[in-house]
Amino acid sequence: MLRQLDTADTVRRTVAPGIAQKHKAEFGQFLTPSSVARFMASLFPDSHIETCRLLDAGAGVGALSCAFLDRWTAGGFGFDAVEATAYEIDNHLRGHLAQHLAGYRGVVPRIIAGDYIELATADDLFTAKQPSGYTHAILNPPYKKINSNSSHRLALRRVGIETVNLYSAFVALAVSQAAPGGQIVAIIPRSFCNGPYYRPFRDFILERAAIRHMHLFDSRSKAFKDDEVLQENIIVRLERGGLQGAVTVSTSTDDTFSDLVTHAHQFERIVFPDDPERFIHVPTSPEKNAIELSPAIRCTLSELGIKVSTGPVVDFRLKQHLRDMPKKDTVPLLYPGHFSSTGTTWPIEGMKKPNAIERNADTEKWLYPSGFYCVVRRFSSKEEKRRIVASVVEPSVFGGMPMLGFENHLNVFHENRHGLSEALARGLAVFLNTTAVDENFRRFNGHTQVNATDLKLMKYPSRESLIELGEWVMQHAKPTQGQIDAKLGTLIA
Repeated sequence: MLRQLDTADTVRRTVAPGIAQKHKAEFGQFLTPSSVARFMASLFPDSHIETCRLLDAGAGVGALSCAFLDRWTAGGFGFDAVEATAYEIDNHLRGHLAQHLAGYRGVVPRIIAGDYIELATADDLFTAKQPSGYTHAILNPPYKKINSNSSHRLALRRVGIETVNLYSAFVALAVSQAAPGGQIVAIIPRSFCNGPYYRPFRDFILERAAIRHMHLFDSRSKAFKDDEVLQENIIVRLERGGLQGAVTVSTSTDDTFSDLVTHAHQFERIVFPDDPERFIHVPTSPEKNAIELSPAIRCTLSELGIKVSTGPVVDFRLKQHLRDMPKKDTVPLLYPGHFSSTGTTWPIEGMKKPNAIERNADTEKWLYPSGFYCVVRRFSSKEEKRRIVASVVEPSVFGGMPMLGFENHLNVFHENRHGLSEALARGLAVFLNTTAVDENFRRFNGHTQVNATDLKLMKYPSRESLIELGEWVMQHAKPTQGQIDAKLGTLIA
């Protein structure tokens, strides 16, 4: 039987290639494939209320609403009627949306043209006159940064929402507009799970809703493969005002959902009780990994007397002081490209980035004394196997240079802007390069960036254990990944 979702998906495949990249960038919107829409609609629990009030904000051609309504017309849910409210800003898509929603009996469609954030934050919608709220919301919101002084940011602040992206704004507004017990299913980038910028959004959601389900795609590129989206996505189901309990976590390789695996986890494994940043973890197996299990990995960096900072040299701001190769009165400027599995290489002739920075009154405050440091690249490539890549800065490479510059694409572990002991620096790098650390990090980090805040909030072995790791690696030139992982296992057993 041909359902409206199939019609909408045919339109999506026809329309999507014709939408210019500039147009997509303007609205930050990518249309939902039918397989993803159908799966999202399946996540809603049965609900035998008389009238469903459905919200689809940023509805596109209506794939999500159609998936929801197809399930209802096939006998799902048990509603007597549906009032479907769909917001769509794009004039090119709204005609298709109206046509698709008009194809359902028992559905009262309400197509709203315009900007969901501007319209939803209008004063009368957040007063006592507000309707009793949406019982269901299904969302594929746009993905685009919100400037700090933009009209969107100011409108959101008026209703108590502080966030940095359109997608998190849409979800926060949907939660605000949901009735008690209202169900919200959204497919969104996973970047909200960690990092300081999304802390207010995490607080907003966790204080107003319970997380019921999270679905993670193992491949970054498959959920929106027609649009070549590489952002790691997650599907979440929230319940407005729900009492938080166990969370269902499912995974699949791609949007066929052919290898769907599902587990339930206690909420303490999703948001750790002692985590002040309230990072949201997505465990992909029922077993705890070595980092969670080991009582030997419980130290904070502050307890270790170690700090981690983003590299202070922002090259475009100090451009006039940068030099391609070292000269008199310059010191080394280190980028991720200077580090590899073979160690520190400096200078590198023909490198696209400068190798040196002048040491003068304008640059002195950005420089660190030469010494042993552990550094972690802030960015990994889209499909790279490892998220955390740690290296050791070896001062002998620089021929007695007194100071070093660390460029902004590096995170630097240091002791009050000074180097670490060699064994401690090497031990930190070994620990950070273990498979257990990388797996644990991926549970809350869903994008390619590794922030200093993320590293600061991790737990580490004791200083003595890190030094022991460092002394071990100094005696074992180029250990394999298996040897590194085995050594950590013996240390924390």
